[in-house]
Amino acid sequence: MAYLWTKTFHLVFVIAWMAAVFYLPRILVNIAEAGEAPAVRERLVLMGRRLYRFGHVMFALAVVLGLVLWLHFDIAGGWLHAKLLLVAVVLAYFIASGRWLKGVDAGRPLPSARSMRWFNELPVLVLVAIVWLVLAKPF
Repeated sequence: MAYLWTKTFHLVFVIAWMAAVFYLPRILVNIAEAGEAPAVRERLVLMGRRLYRFGHVMFALAVVLGLVLWLHFDIAGGWLHAKLLLVAVVLAYFIASGRWLKGVDAGRPLPSARSMRWFNELPVLVLVAIVWLVLAKPF
């Protein structure tokens, strides 16, 4: 029973983190499209900062519960190593998004809205691979 509760909360925190991973770049797209409208940019940056903080908290909780699953319930296999590598890629993506947001807050420009839209789509592909690894456990 403890295994199911731990796994349930791990998944809930992963889903919350992924929501932040998906939405933060969308905020960046909106900032890029806002141009020189200072009130809009300021509001979007505030939303982005709050979302970035929320995402880090959700990630930390997901990691703690993932460690409990790994160490206490003996979850193991080569698939887990591949999954963790892809999770690290998504974390790096999230941190890069946060750095762009901090740059905007400091007055630095973003790439074009079109570039930001492409950047916004990347984590979907990685998430598909992560979910496949967890479900298929191919190695």
